[in-house]
Amino acid sequence: MTRRPHHRTGVGAGIAVVLASALLLTGCAGGTTTAAPAASADASATAAAPLDSAAATPTPTPTPADTDAPVVVEELGKGEQDAAVDVEVEGPVQVAFRRITIKPGAGTGKHCHDGRLIAVVEEGALTHYAPIYPEGVHVYETGDSIEEGPGYVHEGKNEGTENVVLLVTYIIPAGDPLAETDLTHCDPE
Repeated sequence: MTRRPHHRTGVGAGIAVVLASALLLTGCAGGTTTAAPAASADASATAAAPLDSAAATPTPTPTPADTDAPVVVEELGKGEQDAAVDVEVEGPVQVAFRRITIKPGAGTGKHCHDGRLIAVVEEGALTHYAPIYPEGVHVYETGDSIEEGPGYVHEGKNEGTENVVLLVTYIIPAGDPLAETDLTHCDPE
């Protein structure tokens, strides 16, 4: 498999359709933005279970706020990137959304992806080890956005004393694992 270098220069046409669909579902398509009613204080905000992890315990999905509005939008997270993001993944693709909590001292383990991952740090500080950084490591804080490209081996660790909570979108070729843990399928380190 030929891997593309880690560039951040545009949005692929196949993903543009997925992103446009997501914008349509959240009421943000067509160049207009409609303010959504705020979620009630007692609305649940827990995450859906991971898609490919048998060891994970399922948790309830978020419930919409009690309102008569025809469309309710809950912003789950928002982050910033200094660079453009390249989200090209040859199709067909699968798109998955996860909330991942990493407890103090824990980590993701070394892995790679066959597609793209875009995440926001909702809470805590994630120490991210990857060959894409000049020093081989970068710390992402609450409110930061992370983009991981295909092929390269990397690992996220919680080296702090509080949980790290990530909101993650995976855009991966259909049928491939969301995270490849067999490092022989990744680019050489």
